[in-house]
Amino acid sequence: MASGFFALLDDISALMDDVASMTKITTKKTAGILGDDLAVNAEKASGFISSREIPVLWAITKGSFLNKLIILPLAFVLSAFVPKAITIILILGGLYLAYEGAEKIYEYFVPHKPKNTLVLKEEVTLTDAQLVELEKDKIKSAIITDFILSVEIVIIALGTVVEETLTFQIIVVSIVALIATVGVYGIVALIVRMDDLGLKMISKSEQKKGFLFSVGTFLVQALPKVIKGLSIIGTIALLLVSGGIFVHNIDFLHHFLEVLPSILRDFIVGLIFGAACVLVVKIIKGLFFKKKKS
Repeated sequence: MASGFFALLDDISALMDDVASMTKITTKKTAGILGDDLAVNAEKASGFISSREIPVLWAITKGSFLNKLIILPLAFVLSAFVPKAITIILILGGLYLAYEGAEKIYEYFVPHKPKNTLVLKEEVTLTDAQLVELEKDKIKSAIITDFILSVEIVIIALGTVVEETLTFQIIVVSIVALIATVGVYGIVALIVRMDDLGLKMISKSEQKKGFLFSVGTFLVQALPKVIKGLSIIGTIALLLVSGGIFVHNIDFLHHFLEVLPSILRDFIVGLIFGAACVLVVKIIKGLFFKKKKS
C-alpha cells in the first residue's frame, strides 16, 4: 500500500513537471498577445482621478477573472466538439478589435463632434452620478476588450497543448489564463500609480533635491508620456491582433502581402478590416439618424 502511495506521488510529481514545462512554453507563445493586452488595458484603465484609479482597476480585474471563468469551459467544450466555432468567434472578435483601432485613428485625423462624455481631470467638478456613469462606461469597454483578447490568449494556449489529455489541457491553459490576468493588471496598477509614488518620494526628499526628488520628479513627469505612449501602442496593438486573427484564420489571406514582414502585414490587414467596419457603422448610424429625424 505504501509503495502504491509513493508511486502516486511520483506520478503527481511527473505531471507537475510536465505542466510547468508546457506552461513555460505556452506563456512564451502568448507573450505577444499578453503585451498587446497590457498596452490596450493600461490605456483603458487610465484617465481617472487618483482616488478612483484602483477601485476602477479592481472592477476591471474582477471582470477579467469572470471573463476567464466563462471562456475556459466554453473553449474546452468547443475545441472538443465544435472546433470550427472557435474560428468564427475569433474572427468576430477580430472585427471588434479592428473597429476599435480604426475608429481611434479616424477620430484623430477626421474632424468630428466630441462624444457625449466627460473629461476626467482633477480640476473638473463632477457629480456622483456623472462619476458613476463615466466609470461604468470605461469599465464596460475595458471588460469587453479584455474578453476578446482573453479568447485569443486561451485559444493560443489551447493550441499548444491540444494533443495532450483534457486534464492536462485544463491545468496548463488555466494557469496561463491566471498569469495573464494577474500579470497584466498588476503591471497596469503599477503604471497608473506612478505619479502617486513619485509625489510621495518628492515629499520625503530633503530640500527638494537628491535621489528621491530626482526619481520622484521623473515618475510624475513620465506618467502622462507613458499613458500617451500606451494609448498609441494600444491602438496599434488592436490592429495587429485583429490582423493576425484574420491572416491566420481566413484562408485567402494566408498568402496576402507575403513579401512584407508579418507584423506590417498584420497591421495593414487589421487597418483594412477596421476601416471597412468603421465605414459600415457610420453608414448604419447615418441611415438610423436620418430615419429617426424624418
